[in-house]
Amino acid sequence: MSLDLGGKLRRFREAKGFSQRELARRAGISNATISQIESNTISPSVGALKRILDALPLPLSDFFASDSPEPEQVFFKVSDMVEIGRGGVSYRQVGKDLTGKALQILAERYDEGSDSGRIRIRHEGEEGGIILRGLLEVTVGDRKSVLGPGEAYYFKSMEPHRFRNVGNGVCEVISVCTPPSF
Repeated sequence: MSLDLGGKLRRFREAKGFSQRELARRAGISNATISQIESNTISPSVGALKRILDALPLPLSDFFASDSPEPEQVFFKVSDMVEIGRGGVSYRQVGKDLTGKALQILAERYDEGSDSGRIRIRHEGEEGGIILRGLLEVTVGDRKSVLGPGEAYYFKSMEPHRFRNVGNGVCEVISVCTPPSF
């Protein structure tokens, strides 16, 4: 079984978000050389491969020892959403692992009469959301408002806050939190 060196290099390059032209510029070689290596038309010398991998940056030993990285997920189907809620509240999170991410996106669903809990939530960062359906009572510090479809909230999350469905039927919200802390 032969090593698909070109395909492996392409996957590492794409995982870093570099174009062939950008990688060639960083490595000090021609764009055509990168293209030929990735199509397995030519096989680079160890020195040339080392210059290319230094530009990624990626140690030569890691290039040969590891599997190619999976490209970062960009699109999410309903089945890709991660349920992190319980009780009468559903929080479906976009993405499974938010390590190193700056933003958390949730599709929230509150059953009639449900809430985020009697104890108000506090955490670092900011959060906001837009009500898609139903009525959501949002309490932030000593302020309280009932918001309906199309209305929104946005606040610093260190203020104690709570969410409660006060309408008849389900309430749906799309929310964001930065940094991910929920």
